[in-house]
Amino acid sequence: MDSKIRDDKSIAMRVSVVSIIINTILSIGKVAAGVIAGSGAMISDGVHSASDVFSTIIVIIGFNIAHKESDEKHQYGHERFECIAAMILGAILLIGLSGINKIIAGIEGNLSAPGSLALVAAVISIVVKEWMYWYTRSAAIKINSGALKADAWHHRSDALSSVGSFIGILGARIKFPILDPIASIIICLFIVKVSYDIFKDSIYKLIDASCDDETINKIREIALAQEGVMQLDTLKTRVFGSRIYVDIEISAYGKQSLEDAHNIAQKVHDEVEENIPMIKHCMVHVNPYKNNKSIDI
Repeated sequence: MDSKIRDDKSIAMRVSVVSIIINTILSIGKVAAGVIAGSGAMISDGVHSASDVFSTIIVIIGFNIAHKESDEKHQYGHERFECIAAMILGAILLIGLSGINKIIAGIEGNLSAPGSLALVAAVISIVVKEWMYWYTRSAAIKINSGALKADAWHHRSDALSSVGSFIGILGARIKFPILDPIASIIICLFIVKVSYDIFKDSIYKLIDASCDDETINKIREIALAQEGVMQLDTLKTRVFGSRIYVDIEISAYGKQSLEDAHNIAQKVHDEVEENIPMIKHCMVHVNPYKNNKSIDI
């Protein structure tokens, strides 16, 4: 296992442990505050935080499987397991739909104004979960982890759901009790939207879509900058989980030795992989140079 993979796993594990500890404390506190203060929105918010504990466990499992070394049955690695983990996280987010039960109870006339403890719990949750979003997001970007990015959105959705809870609870306390269950439903709708975005990103990474234009342009520049490369004939990329595979065809002087042509291809290969860490493998093929040859990129 190379040093980068070890470092990535260390970062992911550290972030996950912090997430589990904070979410456990928050979920217990919010559910207790919701029960004591009589707030359905805060109870559903607490359940949402509890789901984040299980989602982080899935992140740990998915990340570790995705970073296993290639084996005989998985010769291209296991990176796509991280996409599967992210999709599972998206499904777990939907647990927030439990707030529908509260609105039904409200329609039946069982509404009451929540206590002030629910407001305090909402404010604490907003501050803590927004910090957790940025903390997890920063780590996810650093190691390019789709599952960790999904977990970051769990924190952000929890922060925003707490904003909804705060508004609903406050409204209920100023003689508009219907706002509490309405806030719970708004939370559910937001969760559905976030789940959709997570599924969309995961599916994108599972269907061998090409990488972003910025990365493609950088690969092109690196390849053309190498001595002996006369033309870039073909450049194809595919996203494989959190990593990228690249296929390049270059043109070089046709009458040079096979060894010289190989050295040019090797230089392109090494420079591309060294300068773009997300690339797991770069395959380079050399064609004899022909004038006016079309470029397929």
